[in-house]
Amino acid sequence: MEDAASAPACWASSQVRFEIAMARTASRLWTREEVIKALSLYCVLPFGRFHKGNPDVLALAKDLARTPSSISLKLCNFASFDPHHKARGVAGMGNASKLDREVWNDFYGCWNVLAQALPAENRDEKETGHKLNVPEGPTTQERLLQVRRGQRFFRKAVLSAYADRCCITGIADCTLLRASHIVPWAKSVKNRLNPCNGLCLNALHDAALDGGLLTLDENLRVVLSPRLPRKMPKPVFEEYFHRYSGQDIQRPERFLPDGDCLHIHRTTLFLSD
Repeated sequence: MEDAASAPACWASSQVRFEIAMARTASRLWTREEVIKALSLYCVLPFGRFHKGNPDVLALAKDLARTPSSISLKLCNFASFDPHHKARGVAGMGNASKLDREVWNDFYGCWNVLAQALPAENRDEKETGHKLNVPEGPTTQERLLQVRRGQRFFRKAVLSAYADRCCITGIADCTLLRASHIVPWAKSVKNRLNPCNGLCLNALHDAALDGGLLTLDENLRVVLSPRLPRKMPKPVFEEYFHRYSGQDIQRPERFLPDGDCLHIHRTTLFLSD
């Protein structure tokens, strides 16, 4: 058994090994696959949450065997390419690499690829996406896993874009919030995981959107179906729906609702009579 005198030496030796390992990690070049994973994480985190203490940053650092600081810097670098942040005058860190730019140009908007690249959670999450019919057979489990990853990516991207608040009511309890599809999952394969096909809504208004009882106009103002007041007592309609009629939604930090998706919802799903 080691005596007390030898303990500091052992600690110092361990510390040196740790520092050498971190130095090697810091000098290791990023691979294309690693940058894609970082871009995936960038899409689901608000700009102000790229810090090295964020649990999602820590999870990716562990997954890639890199330091949390290196992940944080990589996320900040992507802001220099993001048109939304450019419009806000956010320049990013200014030291993005050629590979960073290539991955951004090749994969930003490839939502299915980014969804599958998103690191696994440290904890289990409730699946709150739409019920799906997954084909049976030997690939069922793999497809189910891909669907769940896609749902998780879509939910995290949409909710973070709206700062975890319902864009109509401002409700901020995540147990009551949904990442609502403007064009339903079953009606548009290309937009299933597109955050611009999403709205952050509370469960009641999510159901109303899905049922065609609520939509948004070209200026992102709430439009109600004339059927709504016929389906509930007047006080309920006044409190939960009429008060929001014509109101502007809270604009997202990014992933502004797609105009074509809203047009499809208004013209094919909304109950206008």
